[in-house]
Amino acid sequence: MAIGGRWLGPLRRGWMLYHLADPHFSFMYDAAPPGEWVTLDCETTGLDVRSDRIVSIGAVRIVGNRLLTSQRLELLVRAERPSTPDSVRVHRLRDADLAAGIEPAEAMRRLLDFIGSRPLVGYYLEFDVAMLNREIWPMLGVRLPQPKIEVSAMYYDFKNRQLPAHLRGGDIDLRFATMMTELGLPLRDAHDAISDAVMAGLAFLKLRRLLRLEA
Repeated sequence: MAIGGRWLGPLRRGWMLYHLADPHFSFMYDAAPPGEWVTLDCETTGLDVRSDRIVSIGAVRIVGNRLLTSQRLELLVRAERPSTPDSVRVHRLRDADLAAGIEPAEAMRRLLDFIGSRPLVGYYLEFDVAMLNREIWPMLGVRLPQPKIEVSAMYYDFKNRQLPAHLRGGDIDLRFATMMTELGLPLRDAHDAISDAVMAGLAFLKLRRLLRLEA
């Protein structure tokens, strides 16, 4: 099994480039650098993709078997409306903190430049990607095209393989803390974008070794 998924064929790539509103970002459709990924996490005001907003983004590059914390991106995103007490308790960012953030469109540009064409890695990545796509679509007329790698799916595959054949395919505890503990990895404070991205990246590298996956 190769990590990163299949990339775009020339016809599909041409069609996507035709619909890309800003040619600066055409690099998203290039082949990814071999053996490189970006682990990603977003903190948001809530879990509703339609109404909630991104307040912070953390991303770290992975090259080979190394998580390069020196090559990371940390962004605060200016809020469009006041945070609720419940959301502040989760992401611990006050309105005063977010006032110093950058506009969402600028955050998207910086993030896309950082990612390049590298596959994305994350824990329950589908939600983060949906939140990002809501910002990116009005800017570029396209959504994030990079392959996406779900760490919880890798963990499920790993645990499932350890079960007797007649028990495979059942429920497995996919909670983040459970996964990190079972993998023997350090558990940092949750709900901090860069910390969550780092932990997801560590889990990805450990599972990649355990599953004996190729780049």
